[in-house]
Amino acid sequence: MEPDKSKKILLRLPSSLWEELAAWAADDIRSINGQIEYLLTECVKQRKKKKKQETE
Repeated sequence: MEPDKSKKILLRLPSSLWEELAAWAADDIRSINGQIEYLLTECVKQRKKKKKQETE
């Protein structure tokens, strides 16, 4: 995704989830924002793959 085409959103998370994401991001050497984007991207890929399999 190109930086100038990125959308900004406000995301409220419970502090316990934030802490888990921060630890996970640190393990993967990513920022928390980068980790959230990575996880959402992977979920979208899995959803598309599942939908494709269902239609075959």
